[in-house]
Amino acid sequence: MRLNYQVQLYPNKTMKTVLDSLCDYRRYCWNQGLELWNTLYDARLIGLSTELRVKIKASLTDKTIEFSEEEQALRALFPAPSERIVRDELVAQKADWQYKFSARTLQLTIKDLANAWNLFFSNPKTANKPGFQSRKKLKQGFKTDRARIINGRLVLDKPHAYKGEWSSIQFKGANTPDGELKLCTVTRVKGRYIATITVDVETVAFPKTGEKTAVDANVDHFDTTEGQMSLKPELLDCLYERVRTYQRQLARKRKVNKNYRHSKGYQATRAKLQATYERIRNIQNDLLHKFTTDLYCKFDIVVIEDLDVKSMQMKKKAKNLHRSLFGRFRQFMEYKSEKFGKTLIVADRFYPSTQRCSVCGHVKTGDEKITLSGNVKHGTKHHEYVCYECGYEGDRDHNAVLNLLAYSE
Repeated sequence: MRLNYQVQLYPNKTMKTVLDSLCDYRRYCWNQGLELWNTLYDARLIGLSTELRVKIKASLTDKTIEFSEEEQALRALFPAPSERIVRDELVAQKADWQYKFSARTLQLTIKDLANAWNLFFSNPKTANKPGFQSRKKLKQGFKTDRARIINGRLVLDKPHAYKGEWSSIQFKGANTPDGELKLCTVTRVKGRYIATITVDVETVAFPKTGEKTAVDANVDHFDTTEGQMSLKPELLDCLYERVRTYQRQLARKRKVNKNYRHSKGYQATRAKLQATYERIRNIQNDLLHKFTTDLYCKFDIVVIEDLDVKSMQMKKKAKNLHRSLFGRFRQFMEYKSEKFGKTLIVADRFYPSTQRCSVCGHVKTGDEKITLSGNVKHGTKHHEYVCYECGYEGDRDHNAVLNLLAYSE
């Protein structure tokens, strides 16, 4: 299986220059590829009639459609832009100075561009249309699949045409990547270099315990059979408030100054906001990694909910940032179940774990349901569960955990 490790790089002065130039070259390849992609697309719109384009689209699903010699000649003259066509054209147009960079940088960049277009056309309502990248963008980076780890240091592939100095790069992270390196993505943010290293590793199973548990996800904590794990420590609350402050400052600057993009004050505040986002994400990932690994260390079977994250009601303060945490929780649980040889059960989204009584199985309906405000009809609070059939009384979240456990049986 494949795992991603995130580490911070500490390059010397020479390799820092190399990393910066690779970031710039990747941006150059992206923009050149996007320009060529748009040119091929526009030429195809002009050169082919609407009827022929409709016929070509229909032929993708209906293999019985035939084209005349003239139509085939037009298709060859005005090809649809693709990863192969754009990549081969850029390789053919390479200037001498480009040979001091790894050929894989260009190839992987065009592959990312093709993936971005495919994502946009498959879901144009939610995906962004690929656009040109600016050198002023706070986050820059590049990819390589020819890097190696030798003696605990990262070694990038050195092109044959490069005549300058080259050395390995020291890195530090929570875990040292162990396995066959498949891809290395280097990102530069505010002078810091972060590498995401993808490796192939063998599944390392935890010892079997014969135990099982369930996880009930709430806005500010996770409930299990062992208790609660807080998702909003004081530090995160402070950072959420800082995000709101920066967002308000940027909104005022946009309102006052129409040329805000060229304002140094605007760019400085935006950089602070991005750095805060990064810190929040790192803290959240640290909480999730520790929690999910501990679950699989203690239990063989874990039951979780299929959460509808978008409909979760939260306070206005950085709610999108906090909401993204729950999507990553499921991702971590899924890949770690395979990594550690444990079983993950995902309960159906419409399973009434909150409304069902864990003792008698009665499900609350209508005005008897528990809401975030409790139950108005019976005067109970939001954290209380009272069964009106068997008389059971308990904590709402603990009752939901017991119901999720029953789902696995």
